[in-house]
Amino acid sequence: MISERDSETTFEEYSHPNDEVMPYSDDETEEELDPRQPGAETGQAQSNRDPQESRDTLRKDCSWQVKANDQHFYQQPQFKRTIFLCFKRSKYKGNAIKTYKYNPITFLPLNLFEQFKRAANFYFLVLLILQSIPQITTLSWYTTLVPLLLVLGITAVKDLVDDIARHRMDNEVNNRRCEVIRDGRFKSTKWKDIKVGDILRLKKNTFVPADILLLSSSEPNSLCYVETAELDGETNLKFKMALEVTHRYLQEEGAMANFDGLVECEEPNNRLDKFAGTLFWRNTSYSLDADKILLRGCKIRNTDFCHGMVIFAGADTKIMKNSGKTRFKRTKIDSLMNYMVYTIFIVLILLSAGLAIGHTYWEQQVGNSSWYLYDAEDFSPPYRGFLNFWGYIIVLNTMVPISLYVSYFINWDLQMYYPEKDTAAKARTTTLNEQLGQIHYIFSDKTGTLTQNIMTFKKCCINGQRYGDCRDGAGQLQSHPEQVDFSWNVYADGKFSFYDHYLIEQIRAGKDPEIHKFFFLLAICHTVMVDISDGQLNYQAASPDEGALVTAARNFGYVFLSRTQNTITLSEMGTERTYDVLAILDFNSDRKRMSVIVRESGGNIRLYCKGADTVIYERLHPRNPKREATEEALDVFASETLRTLCLCYRDIDPEEFEAWNKKFLEASVAATNRDEALDKVYEEIEQNLILLGATAIEDKLQDGVPETIARLSKADIKIWVLTGDKKETAENIGFSCELLTDETTICYGEDTRQVESPGKTIPCITLSLWFVPQAWVELSRSLPSAKLE
Repeated sequence: MISERDSETTFEEYSHPNDEVMPYSDDETEEELDPRQPGAETGQAQSNRDPQESRDTLRKDCSWQVKANDQHFYQQPQFKRTIFLCFKRSKYKGNAIKTYKYNPITFLPLNLFEQFKRAANFYFLVLLILQSIPQITTLSWYTTLVPLLLVLGITAVKDLVDDIARHRMDNEVNNRRCEVIRDGRFKSTKWKDIKVGDILRLKKNTFVPADILLLSSSEPNSLCYVETAELDGETNLKFKMALEVTHRYLQEEGAMANFDGLVECEEPNNRLDKFAGTLFWRNTSYSLDADKILLRGCKIRNTDFCHGMVIFAGADTKIMKNSGKTRFKRTKIDSLMNYMVYTIFIVLILLSAGLAIGHTYWEQQVGNSSWYLYDAEDFSPPYRGFLNFWGYIIVLNTMVPISLYVSYFINWDLQMYYPEKDTAAKARTTTLNEQLGQIHYIFSDKTGTLTQNIMTFKKCCINGQRYGDCRDGAGQLQSHPEQVDFSWNVYADGKFSFYDHYLIEQIRAGKDPEIHKFFFLLAICHTVMVDISDGQLNYQAASPDEGALVTAARNFGYVFLSRTQNTITLSEMGTERTYDVLAILDFNSDRKRMSVIVRESGGNIRLYCKGADTVIYERLHPRNPKREATEEALDVFASETLRTLCLCYRDIDPEEFEAWNKKFLEASVAATNRDEALDKVYEEIEQNLILLGATAIEDKLQDGVPETIARLSKADIKIWVLTGDKKETAENIGFSCELLTDETTICYGEDTRQVESPGKTIPCITLSLWFVPQAWVELSRSLPSAKLE
């Protein structure tokens, strides 16, 4: 039994996928990645090559190699990079990080350099130099020095305070401790002393110090629950799962110390949700993906301990690749001030030049012939005019303003204080605070930002029949809603509320096989993990939608009980069954669906799939009699601002699965373009699907959203909301949060083509653009007339 999350092949079985180079991010910050162009091989050549040849071919594509417990491995010449002339160092970074800008030596020159980028500061520096020249000075030099030093000093102190805070944070992070294998034993080690290839032991509620490959954990099947709030702001737990082979053999300290696996993977990059690599151990290769990697910044949750091998350290970790280097940032006010100073300075030069020319003329006509004006200097009139030009520059220096921006008091703003949680505004830097007043556009996600991100199963459509309204057991509508009694189900969740008694009667009667398939799909097609504490089932879902659907199936009698690497156990109306999971076809933003292939008790193989209606309908079998009824139900659910998913399935012949599984195994260990190869293989099997129905989930708006949007609109701030919902759902949400009003003119995707000519003005109060093919909706509050460029 093969799972997509833990597929393995021997070296002899390994096949090289193609000759394309792994596409790297455009945001590589340190070193350029070496381009590789491996030659393509024929299938016969691939099948006949020996293990060492297979490994050598892979190394040409994946130049990042990590050997466990072997620091001498990284001192080989091929891992050295020239840093200056003949000086070289290893390309593998240490784990110490640096986010500060200055040190005691560079602070003064760098800070002064940054401050003199402001035109006004540079002007007064030049003015101070001019005032030190006796022949042209008209004012004392200290009249310029004192205010210039005051401005430079206050700004420098502000920057110093910010950078000291960065130094303290860096020191605190670099000196955190975790257990690392040293001399065959786990020893407490500082984060900054961790190196690539080290084996770590992490405990519950501790942060992950580097990007590591999960080897094993205290949980069954070596699951590890992590919180990724530091990476993506998501507070719901996500789970990672180790390879079955490392879970089986790498549990004891001695086994960890003797582990000598080699990982070959992509170069360090900033893609948080992508990872492609292969583990070579005991003459076998194992596919690695992002589900087996713990990223720096994650926090271990609900897991007593876990073990891992460091893949990327320090500046090579994905979170540091995303942060980039700390640099000097300029606000629009700075740029505007520089422009104004340049303009004033030009006027000042013209004015001083005019006065100098006038003075030269006066000297020639009057000054030279007036004995009482003689100053004992025999300068010519043009030279006197030249000296007076600089004197006028000094005298008229008040035309150029010397400015100071220190917005340090945002933390004291009482109007930004939130009393319910005793939270005040907190400015983490003082550089860009004035930019807050220059905001014109707000781009906001819907889920978890405008909404509570608490999903609740509300309605569904099964075999063309809608369920979820307030009905009694006979299917008659009730005027007074009465909650369904789930006491017949020992696994029922007491927090779940449902009011359609007719659906419960249909489920318990067991006469409709489509209803059985519908809830069976909800219980088996997911990546949720279960945790049993005090006899209660607790589901841990990476997505709130999945958690809501699995919880709903649980209450309706189809209970997800447990899973291993290759099996899943359910309770179907009180009968416990275990199914072989042959493959999991993961969800991603491009596919907009996920599938699972299982072998049922009778031996037949079936694919279950759930996803967005736009992608499911493209893959349905031509004969789906309930398609129109389901589409009508989806429109009804969308009008009620509910989130919808379509459910479907298909039976697979054993011969067809065996042929497809070979392609799947090849794609799962591909060294380059693994995601593209897997998507192509997934596409082959997800065809001719039979539609079961659709689900509808509610995600309520957060408190105060309409009022907040109304206030932002009064400030002439344009708001764009991005969502992946159906356009009907998004439109109704737009009205409920008052982003759209009755006076709003709504232009759909097909209508906007008529107004996309450059410079054409649309006479409407609000313009809304709906890009339906991408299932994205963009809502924008614009000015009384919106102009498309």
